[in-house]
Amino acid sequence: MIQAIYYIILIYFLLGGIGFYFINRKKDPAVAKESYTKFGVYFLIINALFFSITINSSIFHLLTIVITVGGLFELLKLFRNSGFQKKEFFAISLLIFAILSAGFIAFGGLEKGLILFAFLVLSIFDSFSQIIGQLWGRKKLFPEISPKKTVGGLVGGASVALASSYLLKDLYAGETLDALVLAIGVIAFAFAGDLSASFYKRKFTVKDFSRLIPGHGGLLDRFDSLIAGGAWVALYILVFNF
Repeated sequence: MIQAIYYIILIYFLLGGIGFYFINRKKDPAVAKESYTKFGVYFLIINALFFSITINSSIFHLLTIVITVGGLFELLKLFRNSGFQKKEFFAISLLIFAILSAGFIAFGGLEKGLILFAFLVLSIFDSFSQIIGQLWGRKKLFPEISPKKTVGGLVGGASVALASSYLLKDLYAGETLDALVLAIGVIAFAFAGDLSASFYKRKFTVKDFSRLIPGHGGLLDRFDSLIAGGAWVALYILVFNF
């Protein structure tokens, strides 16, 4: 089954690659190169996380800690670089991040099939919301916070992710309805996490958290949705499957 799922992932990446071609074909070569770099690095990250879950999920659990610690340093770095301004906003942000991080780390210790289900739904939503949004998205959702997010991207990405959750439901031991509710929560939290990270950057007037990952704006820029989505899964399991 894992092999079949990996083939599905490769098909999705092929479709994503085609989408990126149409997105970038008329762009300036430098901009297109950065976009393809982001796509290539994202492919490597998804593969690394996928195999860390499927081969030995304890490796993924360790990665949740590494991502959390790295994200904390990025939050602190922006606060320090601002001259320690906006102290109240930073304190609230730090509290929210601590709560989500605790949930994310707990998520990393859950059953392997559940982790994989949530991770794949989230990754599909994250990927296709960007691709569909850039291809067909017109109406901006939050232009002052995250100018690239569109209604079309959100609806398109969520639709593909929810349809995929039905195909992947056997990874989750619960009922089909439970899997759907879980997937909806993952999408909602992932979107909120991504938006919150963008809001934090806007507050400190920076474009990126760091340049640690080529083509991406730092660890939080890449993993903000995963942290929030993982926290939702841990909460869902705690409340409804105690």
